Amino acid sequence: MGSERAEELIEQAESEAQSTPPEFTGEYPIVVEGITNRFGEQVVHDNLSLKVKRGEILGVVGGSGTGKSVLMRSIIGLQVPSEGSIEVLGQSITDAEEDGDIDIRSRWGVLFQGGALFSTLTVAENVEVPLKQFYPELSNELRQEIARYKVRLSGLPEEATSKYPSELSGGMKKRAGLARALALDPELLFLDEPTAGLDPIGAAAFDRLTRELAETLGLTVFLITHDLDTLHAICDRVAVLADKKVIAVGTIPELLATDHPWIQEYFNGPRGRAAEATHTRSMSGTMDKDSKGGA
Repeated sequence: MGSERAEELIEQAESEAQSTPPEFTGEYPIVVEGITNRFGEQVVHDNLSLKVKRGEILGVVGGSGTGKSVLMRSIIGLQVPSEGSIEVLGQSITDAEEDGDIDIRSRWGVLFQGGALFSTLTVAENVEVPLKQFYPELSNELRQEIARYKVRLSGLPEEATSKYPSELSGGMKKRAGLARALALDPELLFLDEPTAGLDPIGAAAFDRLTRELAETLGLTVFLITHDLDTLHAICDRVAVLADKKVIAVGTIPELLATDHPWIQEYFNGPRGRAAEATHTRSMSGTMDKDSKGGA
């Protein structure tokens, strides 16, 4: 099935389902203002604020225990802050009803660590889960065809649709989870350590796929990672968590201009310098190819 046919199917799915709100057109689809997250006596976030720009890939980094995943879970309504406010796509997340029924859940997709696939379902059936939840009116045939397209969109071969998670490699599980995250044509994509556990080649391939999907589908991406290669390769900006809040947000050169010890150690240490050198060589090679192609 080609991309045009897939778009027709998705449009059909939306027309057969209940009416959906218009696409968000504001500057900041994610706005976090002064949130505090506590677990018993432990304070993970204290007056944390962050704005994510529409259309960017925002990398989120921080040391162990800084609450990167807790922040993501707060934004998608799985963790309720004790203080502060969160707006996503112009709607309040923190003021949602206690039952957690947030009517914009269909407008974001999430890839949790490890893929979080249902072990008793095939890859295609995993991708169909959100389609069944949000578009129960769809016929089985239409739902299955959309699922197959999303699997291919994530870079998996056709035969992967019938496989179970136990039959997949680590990289394939990540892509299957990504296919499910893309099932509903989201505006926002949340990725939690997507390249963790992958070898350098697999991680670089996933990075390229993420960038291509973001550009092709017009996604805003919230990307938690510790992978410096990923930060250099695809992130437009990086948010740094430390001292229970976001201490800096900017491009890597902008972050390097700050004097915070953790930022300097992270980006200017041996691993950070190696990642920067790798990125510089990659960019140089790309420019050489472009210049030869235009000659």
